[in-house]
Amino acid sequence: MILTARQLALATLDRQLLLERQRLDVAEAVRRVCALQAQTPASPYLALWNRLRDFAPEQLDAAFADRRIVKASLMRITLHAVHAEDYASYHAAMLSTLRASRLYDRRFTSTELTHADADELLPELAGFLARPRTGAEVEKEVTARFGEQAHRVWWALRTYAPIHHVPTGGPWSFTQRNTYLASPVAPGPATQDAAAGVRRLLLSYLRGFGPASAQDFARFTLLGRPVITQALHELGDQVVRVAGPGRAALFDLAGATVPAEDTPAPPRLLPMWDSTLLAHAVPGRVMPQEYRPLVVRRNGDMLPCLLVDGQVAGVWRAVEGGLELTTFRTLGKAAWQGLTEEAEKLSALLADRDPAVYRRYGHWWDKGFPGVETKTVKGVNGVKG
Repeated sequence: MILTARQLALATLDRQLLLERQRLDVAEAVRRVCALQAQTPASPYLALWNRLRDFAPEQLDAAFADRRIVKASLMRITLHAVHAEDYASYHAAMLSTLRASRLYDRRFTSTELTHADADELLPELAGFLARPRTGAEVEKEVTARFGEQAHRVWWALRTYAPIHHVPTGGPWSFTQRNTYLASPVAPGPATQDAAAGVRRLLLSYLRGFGPASAQDFARFTLLGRPVITQALHELGDQVVRVAGPGRAALFDLAGATVPAEDTPAPPRLLPMWDSTLLAHAVPGRVMPQEYRPLVVRRNGDMLPCLLVDGQVAGVWRAVEGGLELTTFRTLGKAAWQGLTEEAEKLSALLADRDPAVYRRYGHWWDKGFPGVETKTVKGVNGVKG
């Protein structure tokens, strides 16, 4: 059987828990979907609200506080929330990419320090971060060795060293004043071996986003093609090839299933940078090509999206008293009703946490948004998910 483009989109939505909200522990949900983009503190919360039945933000607060879910620089050299038991393997998989992205950058090379100079600080850094420290405290400590170059050395280390961001409070657990803690050393060869880490990450990726191509996995991680090819070979019959609509070879977990083409896809209000929109080769599976310039801004910002029948159909933002929904095409009554119900529930959840979520990105709308239809939806008290 040759899978259609719609089936691939539905497969992604299904594995991302976006076809039907599930009753899962938040840590297990994060593991199921591989990882949640977390460069903006609110996004993991809104991602889980879209995916879990009866989700309460306090559940994620607790998981971050207990370190069952950790936040760290990983795939695409950006912050992700991942299951604590997956972190060591994911970091091992990404370490070479994370390290190269910083040590070959002119902001580090201009210091005239060597890679060894930075690496030699890792054991001391781990000891210093045995308890939570702010970035300013770490930089002060690094200054003792590197003087005026400390800022740039710490800029490199905070990306590739095995450290987590620590919850500091606020409506979404993390504030702009980042605090750091060393990752605990986990036993076992898989946490030390990059190749084993890539294999584990690839299996998790296919579980959360498959079927997918090597190019898709490269897009999600920024890993190189030779590394991915090696992982596919080493996984043997754990991964199988499947036929799809394009020329690129697709891979999936052995025994995995794909929804039927006529499976309905419910409306959703995705957060900024939702992983669903970043896990496949451009333009992606749920993003119509013509809408991509509207959703993905020139500086890389990816706006909160409306999903209608499994495809991006517009954007949303918080406004006084509720949410403003803007569509890129004319929608029918049923589609608007579904979006309105979702927006009412999300607005009610935000009212207790951060009614003006993503406020700093409002300038994209202020410059004029070429939408076709716009509707403002007020929250419904007592209805949150």
